[in-house]
Amino acid sequence: MAGLSGVPIIILKEGSKRDTGKDAQRRNILAAKAVAEAVRTTLGPKGMDKMLIAGEEATITNDGATILREMDIEHPVAKMIVEVAKAQDDEIGDGTTTAVIIAGKLLEKAEALLDMDVHPTVIVQGYKQAAARAQKVLSEMAIDVSGDERVLLKIAQTAMRGKGIEIAMDTLAKISVDAARAVAGFEGKDIEENIKIVLIPGGRIEDSVINYGIVIEKERTTLEMPKSVANAKIMLLEGTLELKKLDTDAKITITEAKNLASFKEGEELVIRSQVDAIVAAGANVVFCEKGIGVFAQNYLARLGILAVRRVKREDLKMLALATGARLVGDVMVVTSKDLGSAALVEERKIGKDKHMIFVEGCEKAKAVSIILHGVSEQFLEEMERALDDALNVVMDVIRSGKIVPGGGAPEIVVAENLRQYASTLEGREQLAVRAFADAVESIPLTLAENSGFDPVDSLAALRAKSGQGMKNFGLNLITGEPADMLALGVVEPLKVKTQAIKSATEAATMVLRVDDVIAAKREEMAPKPGQSPHDYTRPPMQMPHY
Repeated sequence: MAGLSGVPIIILKEGSKRDTGKDAQRRNILAAKAVAEAVRTTLGPKGMDKMLIAGEEATITNDGATILREMDIEHPVAKMIVEVAKAQDDEIGDGTTTAVIIAGKLLEKAEALLDMDVHPTVIVQGYKQAAARAQKVLSEMAIDVSGDERVLLKIAQTAMRGKGIEIAMDTLAKISVDAARAVAGFEGKDIEENIKIVLIPGGRIEDSVINYGIVIEKERTTLEMPKSVANAKIMLLEGTLELKKLDTDAKITITEAKNLASFKEGEELVIRSQVDAIVAAGANVVFCEKGIGVFAQNYLARLGILAVRRVKREDLKMLALATGARLVGDVMVVTSKDLGSAALVEERKIGKDKHMIFVEGCEKAKAVSIILHGVSEQFLEEMERALDDALNVVMDVIRSGKIVPGGGAPEIVVAENLRQYASTLEGREQLAVRAFADAVESIPLTLAENSGFDPVDSLAALRAKSGQGMKNFGLNLITGEPADMLALGVVEPLKVKTQAIKSATEAATMVLRVDDVIAAKREEMAPKPGQSPHDYTRPPMQMPHY
């Protein structure tokens, strides 16, 4: 609404809602803080779990990425925070909770600065300066550990602590390191592109293993086919081994019985020639993306070829990476160069009535499978989430070679450095830089609180050690006292910390830049001819709740 000579001019539809200035910023900050508060208590190895209920299914976890993904969030600003957290998870695979907590605290501190009449632009500028400085400090305190397997195991164990699977931590840490090192040369964007996790309820946790090949949740097409093939030569077929169906308008007229027999013989001849081409190329195992007809099944079985049909596209790609085979669309042009190899392809019975195809012993496999055994599906899902975090952080360290101590040590060092840096600034940006330092310190503060220790005493003790130049000292969550994190083996990838700072800063500055929130009125859909206006309205539009 604008005024002209005292007469109001309305530019929004009646029923629209608008918040401007500090009111809009406060409400947005409140929404972002609510998201941070939802995951704050899950931080650290002693963090609490959340129960997420969807219908009749319940998921119990303290994985920040899972919690935020499953929460049914409606407020647009809260969704922005979740999206930034998702970006952290997609980019690094860990540190989501850390990023959200820092973002929430940055906005809480910004709210106090707004009350002091510090302009949002000044706060944003100060936060950006502080983030750049923090990145530099973290890089300077990083330690190069390229190729050190012991450090990789410690990294994996740190990522899995507090996930409720401590009983399996040593086994899973070793598996995650072996799997990550096996595929580290493959520059896939997502680790899911070349590491497949297969969950098998039942058995002991110690039975979990890494398979240098791929496990397919399928069974051989017919029981007449061989159950296992050693020294397998594998063909990956994108097409089908059955005749294509005729178009709906197509029609074939056969007037005599002998013509029908000739027609069927012609069809069989086509399939026979395709299977003969497979044999000529040297393949004894075929994975087919689409169907395999009955005649093709029988002919393949007579020739001793193991075939699997309707294999997922993703599994075919992973088989290609593992075996070295090429995906082919036409079997008539396949040569031996298109085939992959494996020491063994075998169908095995899993549980009471489930069968899977195991492709094992692939030399120089760029894709592997991890087979997890557990007492229940819920426990297996938590194992998978913990293993996914471990795989991502181990891969980060293999590729970057840089780590920092854990336990809140880097946050304390960054905070102390930022306070010194703030004293060199003359404008109001120094207030924002100090606020940034306080926000970063919320990580060791939360770790102490979640572990049952006095957060103020713990923070004071950590600051004292940092002031003495002991930069590797973080919070020992068993004793509550400062301790050398490198000596304890509590370490984290540098990329997790730098990306968390970056993600949190982006989220906070994005929210602070919004000073006007306009919520449009929900409109009703016009009724159809002859229909009462009360019979039909547009489905409810999700509106922000303040």
